[in-house]
Amino acid sequence: MKKVCSLTAAALMAATLPAESICAVSSLKQGYGQGTQTDEHNRPLGAAEFNRQYSRYDALAMTNDDKRIILTFDQGYENGFTEPILDVLRRKNVKAVFFLTGDYAKKEEGLVRRMIKEGHILGNHGMTHASLPELSDSELEQEVMSLHKFILDKYSYEMQYLRPPCGEYSERSLSLCRELGYKTMMWSFAYVDWQTDRQPDKSTALEKMLSSAHGGGIYLLHSVSSTNAAVLADAIDGLRERGFIL
Repeated sequence: MKKVCSLTAAALMAATLPAESICAVSSLKQGYGQGTQTDEHNRPLGAAEFNRQYSRYDALAMTNDDKRIILTFDQGYENGFTEPILDVLRRKNVKAVFFLTGDYAKKEEGLVRRMIKEGHILGNHGMTHASLPELSDSELEQEVMSLHKFILDKYSYEMQYLRPPCGEYSERSLSLCRELGYKTMMWSFAYVDWQTDRQPDKSTALEKMLSSAHGGGIYLLHSVSSTNAAVLADAIDGLRERGFIL
C-alpha cells in the first residue's frame, strides 16, 4: 500500500462521557512497529508492549493463542495478485483478514464478494486511508463509519476489525474507534513487501516469514506483492510444519 500519511457518534460520546475522561486521553500521534527484539518464545516485545498499554481500548498486536498465526492483507489497490492469493488460501483451507480501503471496496466488487463467500474476514482500513490521529473526532467517525456503512449496504457485511492506515494511532483515536464498535488490529510481523518495483527476493521473504513465527502472531502482508503471491503456499506449509495453526 502506498503511504498517504505526510456504534456511537462522536457527538453522542461528548454528550454521554464525562468531560474529564475525554480530556485525559492523549492525542499524541504515534507510529506503530513491532521492532526486532523478541522474548524466549520469539514474540516481539514491541507487540507485547502495545497489548499491555492499549488492550483496554480493544486494540491488539498479538493474540494470546500460542499455537495460532493469523494472516492479514492490506488492500489499498489491486495489482493482480489478490486472486492467486485467494486461490492459495482456498487450496490450503486458510481464512485470512483483508483490510479494505474505500477505493478498493468500490472498485473490486468481484474480489470482495469472493472474500466474503470463501469465509474470510473483511476489516476496515479507512475510507480514504487517512491518518486517524490527525483527524478531529467527527472526521475520524466519518472516515471509519462511512466505509462501515458502504460495506454493510453493498455487501451485507458488518465489519468489526480496524487497522489504522500506516499504523498511525493515538490513545484518543484508539478510544474513539472502540466507541465506534471496532477492535483495532495491528500486527506482530511485517516486512517491506509493498514496493512493487523493488520486490524482495522470494527465498529471503520466505525465510523471514518462517524464522519470525510465534504463537499469537498477526502477519501483515500486502496483496500488491508478487513475492507474497509466489511464496504464500510454501509459507503456510512451513508454518504448519512448525506446529502452528492457520
